[in-house]
Amino acid sequence: MATISLEQEINPWEAQAARFDFAARKLNLDEGLWRVLRYPSREIIVHFPVAMDDGRIEMFTGFRVLHSQARGPGKGGIRFAPDVSLDEVRALASWMTWKCAVVNIPFGGAKGGVICDPRKMSQGELERVTRRYTCEIIEFIGPEKDVPAPDMGTNEQTMAWIMDTYSMHMRQTVTSVVTGKPLTIGGSRGRREATGRGISIVCDEALKHLNIARDGCRVIIQGFGNVGSNAARLMSDKGYKIIGIAEYDGGLYNPNGIDVCALSDYRQRNGSVLGFKGAEAYDSNDLLIADCDILIPAATENVITSRNADQIRARIICEGANGPTTAVADEILADKRIFVIPDILANAGGVTASYFEWVQDRQGYFWKEAEVNQRLESIIAESFDDVVRYSEAHDVNNRIAAYMLAIDRVAFNIKQRGIYA
Repeated sequence: MATISLEQEINPWEAQAARFDFAARKLNLDEGLWRVLRYPSREIIVHFPVAMDDGRIEMFTGFRVLHSQARGPGKGGIRFAPDVSLDEVRALASWMTWKCAVVNIPFGGAKGGVICDPRKMSQGELERVTRRYTCEIIEFIGPEKDVPAPDMGTNEQTMAWIMDTYSMHMRQTVTSVVTGKPLTIGGSRGRREATGRGISIVCDEALKHLNIARDGCRVIIQGFGNVGSNAARLMSDKGYKIIGIAEYDGGLYNPNGIDVCALSDYRQRNGSVLGFKGAEAYDSNDLLIADCDILIPAATENVITSRNADQIRARIICEGANGPTTAVADEILADKRIFVIPDILANAGGVTASYFEWVQDRQGYFWKEAEVNQRLESIIAESFDDVVRYSEAHDVNNRIAAYMLAIDRVAFNIKQRGIYA
């Protein structure tokens, strides 16, 4: 591979495009379809004013990118963060297209974001930003158009505000405009734990595939938010040994296993994992390269790069976050024969449960949690098998196999539908 700068390596859009191009080439994808699928179908940038608590008027910038509607409405989260960029949002929208296709649910990919720091904003300011942003993009979202969901910096309350704002403009209650809502207004049981549950399911399948025992299997998780904490709890309950937790402000390590429930309680009380007595303090970057069986990056993009990939000692990497591994790092991991469960498969439990929520809202009939979990396990396990079979049949790594499978499915839909002119 040609030498590239670290800035190029960690650009999420370039990383996504590199994987797409490689997979499309392997598929001998028609040149016209290649161009259709390589670029988003719609990119929206909005600038809007919001009155802050102290009386100032602040201008905010928001994005909403729709990558594809070939298989159904757009689907994707809304991110509130100070470093949100158009490149990041368009990459995440593309990943959502491939993710939905890998698990074979009838959505295309979309993503949104607002440049802001929710940690420095009051609840009232967050509500005003959310409602104004919703108004700015309202004609482009809807149950049959594009269905937002929570992401970094947003949550169930954010989705409730979006749903209410949309419903007020439509003059009717439209619960299916977003997913990830509170249970009382059309949310689904099992949705909050779904991404973490999906991670635990693909880890189970990987151990079966590689003939590795589950009991005592050593796991390090980077990120202890919704995804990481739920994955840790569910996997601990199954007999995995969680030996390390890495957070942005520091990490924890205990070779004998961390009591995940006690750590969750501690973090809830203190707002941080630091100071937890059940493990020793450990540098978060060092945890990524510590000896373990499974490494789960479950926080942000670009944590495994050309700078640390050759030092990673995990046997399995299960990508709970979107884009945690750069394309250059992929080659290094492949040379080391590390079994990578790619993000568009590993963290697809969330969008699968979002699909269930959308279905239930449209039916007006809600499922028991056991039914949600059973359906989720069936889809994720089947998708894991599809990707591994594709990998073996085409002699490519799991990531490229997942991309090839997804691109093949989306391209087939476009060919069936034809190009409208």
